[in-house]
Amino acid sequence: MTKEDNVEIGWNFDNSYTSLPHTFFKLQLPTEVRSPKMVIVNSRLAETLGLKEQGLQCKAGVEQLAGNEIPEGASPLGQAYAGHQFGHFNMLGDGRAILLGEHLTPKGERVDIQLKGPGRTPFSRGGDGRAALGPMLREYIMSEAMHALGIPTTRSLAVIATGEEVIRETILPGAILTRVAASHIRVGTFQYGAQWGKKEELRQLADYTIERHYPDIINDHDRYLSFLKEVIKRQAKLISQWQLVGFIHGVMNTDNMTISGETIDYGPCAFMDTYDPATVFSSIDTQGRYAYGNQPYIGGWNLARFAETLLPFLHDDEEEAVKMAQAEISQFTELFYQYWNQGMREKLGLFNEEAEDESLIEELLNLMQKYKADYTNTFRSLTINELSNTDLFKSEEFNNWQEKWQARRLRQEQTIEASHQLMKKSNPSVIPRNHRVEEALKAAEEEGDFTVMEKLLDVLSSPFSYSTRHVEYTKLPEPTTIPYRTYCGT
Repeated sequence: MTKEDNVEIGWNFDNSYTSLPHTFFKLQLPTEVRSPKMVIVNSRLAETLGLKEQGLQCKAGVEQLAGNEIPEGASPLGQAYAGHQFGHFNMLGDGRAILLGEHLTPKGERVDIQLKGPGRTPFSRGGDGRAALGPMLREYIMSEAMHALGIPTTRSLAVIATGEEVIRETILPGAILTRVAASHIRVGTFQYGAQWGKKEELRQLADYTIERHYPDIINDHDRYLSFLKEVIKRQAKLISQWQLVGFIHGVMNTDNMTISGETIDYGPCAFMDTYDPATVFSSIDTQGRYAYGNQPYIGGWNLARFAETLLPFLHDDEEEAVKMAQAEISQFTELFYQYWNQGMREKLGLFNEEAEDESLIEELLNLMQKYKADYTNTFRSLTINELSNTDLFKSEEFNNWQEKWQARRLRQEQTIEASHQLMKKSNPSVIPRNHRVEEALKAAEEEGDFTVMEKLLDVLSSPFSYSTRHVEYTKLPEPTTIPYRTYCGT
């Protein structure tokens, strides 16, 4: 592509990842597709990035987002990484993703522009490197919903239909997603460097990541220890935010944990309806390793694997380095619960902290589980003070809990109205309900009707507004004996 096309679209590539040793990547061009067509473009995100939506929608833009043409200044590559997948260590890498390069926004922010589904890479391991339309639209919906909820996440810029078919269990329409991220550096990237790279190469990766994501600690005397601390903090906060909205990632392998602290890889993810810590949606998580209630534990486990890669830089004496790492990892659980308890107090309209708060929170969650209450709608009902005719709200136990909760709210300096406003800011009225997501994907895949998805995205873009247009999207699916299952399609 020419400079003129870049001006028309707004690309401003400045690639720094290629300054790292080639241990961490392989240059790779996308494989051209037959007849690319724009399915959806994220106009709000495009504007934030300094890109012109009209330029993205034109022939040059579509060809670039399909991987048929390379934007001026881009340097396409596949990233190498490893990962513990369900506890087992494997060599991985970008099997069906290619990083076009890094784009500088008008504010000077550096973001990765990655294509998902653009063809084979050196890390494809026998796969076709392609993606299907449904999973790409699913990631678009889920990542944009998470962004609207205020949770750090990769973003979705566009989905392109390739005009080609992909073969999975059945024949499916192909597609390519353009993903935007602070970076795609993962715990698994460091594991790869520790396992197969040289010590100095791993140090270069650490220094690069610090400069890119944690510049405030560059001059710290113990910069690698500070690095570990900061990553732990971000992950503790991120996972607490997942828990607070009932989000279940579904595949918390170490290659799916970013060093930047963004949510990444929306494969078998879903939002919980009925509150139950044992909830699992992923079809491959047969043991419940990544169940909702296990997510904080797995976060700590993954961070321990990250800490192991930094041991050579923490202290010359390995035993002392291990002690230092263990001391920091031991802080994760406390940090997580600090963030989570604060978030739960806000969901209940509590501005300050009292010793009894934890038992008040635990009692409500236990009642929700006992009476099989919907997680999001329970807090929504408390927020708008409209207690529906559910088993939970009809119970004497809930009445007793409610009296304690109201008394607790009255003990704080802030008014009940202020408490109510805090709850509205903390409790989403809508989430991407599983049946709504499936409804949108079915209409798109089977009928070529994208209006269902567009309406859903519009509602999910303002989850805290408590608009009348939300009401229809708060309704639960029809009762069924068949459990909802999600699959690793992204």
